Amino acid sequence: MSSDPAETIRLLSRFAGANLTKTLARIEKDVRGVTTERAAAFMDEAGAGRTVLAAAGEMKRLASQINVTIHALGILSCLPHILEEGEWVEYVSLGAGNTGRQFDLETNIRVAEFKFINWRGGAESIRQNSIFKDFFLLAEAPTPKRKYLYLLGTRHALRFLNGGRAISSVLSRGDKVQKLFLQRFGNHYLKARDYFQDHQQAVTIVDVSEWLQELQDIAVDEAADETAS
Repeated sequence: MSSDPAETIRLLSRFAGANLTKTLARIEKDVRGVTTERAAAFMDEAGAGRTVLAAAGEMKRLASQINVTIHALGILSCLPHILEEGEWVEYVSLGAGNTGRQFDLETNIRVAEFKFINWRGGAESIRQNSIFKDFFLLAEAPTPKRKYLYLLGTRHALRFLNGGRAISSVLSRGDKVQKLFLQRFGNHYLKARDYFQDHQQAVTIVDVSEWLQELQDIAVDEAADETAS
């Protein structure tokens, strides 16, 4: 099918109607008794043909790029608020991962990581793991430059960093980071708060919410899939 996003949205909107849940409930009711002779006609009547399925596949492909796009635009939108007089950008890493660069941003006076996550306040272990990884790599970076971690809201992140979650759990999914942490500290730190309280002065954590009002009501899930670490 066409890769025109407007056409993709039109097809999916026509299938979903005003309320997808109600539309699916109606189809579930209407499909009862449908035979092999009626199945194809029923699909057409329900607006559930192959073009709509292709549109859904296209939307999924487009959606997979959204978190990376938000990450890139978020960093660029923060620059006017971050940069000081006499400071210049040496590089930014806007794509998925840091593409061979150590940080999301490096200037002549600072290094920085960005996470534009809307925390839900519940059990968010993957997001917590991602925040700890960024904080740890910044804190341990051998550079005299100032170190910053820019977050879309800091309340939940600071609660986690000052909390009692076990380091072994926080680092369980990051083999490289776990290896580096154990090489440097062994079993000296058992809880996230133990490491954070000893190193919190090394990294300045900044809330960028007031700079990015457009993201306040959007569930940015970049930490969940690590598309923009």
